[in-house]
This record gives sequence, C-alpha cells and structure tokens, in this order.
Amino acid sequence: MITGAQMRAARALIGIDQRKLAEFSGLSLPTIQRMEASDGVVRGNVDSLMKLVTALEANGIELIGDNAPSTGGGRGVRLRAGSGSTTG
Repeated sequence: MITGAQMRAARALIGIDQRKLAEFSGLSLPTIQRMEASDGVVRGNVDSLMKLVTALEANGIELIGDNAPSTGGGRGVRLRAGSGSTTG
C-alpha cells in the first residue's frame, strides 16, 4: 500500500514534518515515526493506514504503486526496481 520511503518522499514534496503529518492524519507522532521507520511496506491497522493515505491525498500526493503509471501527469516519486542502496 505505502512504504516508509514513500511517506518520507511525500512529506518532502509537500514540505511538512512528521508532527504536521500526524496532525493532518489524526494519528499520533509516535505512530507516524514508527510507520516511516518501516523497512518496506508500512504495517498498521487498516484505519490508521487509510487516515494516512487520505491525509496525503488531500494534500496533493498521488501514491504510485509498483509498475503503475502516474495518471495525473503531475509530479511524483518513484523508485525503480533495482535502484536504491543494498546492504549485505
């Protein structure tokens, strides 16, 4: 649904900090911090995830899933498969 990296990128695009995202979404700051620290897909209850996604979308963020085109034609953030850091 959404990854921690997508959350960080989305916040950067709209210029808000974790505290403001918590306020927009109605979630606690520790919840936002935990979600962003996730390695890969964010885990949480469905209600919290929906609040998060709704808050981001209300602020102009379009979440783009793997292999999905951006339908809005505007700005977006996508990490191509095989990109990024590797740890070993």
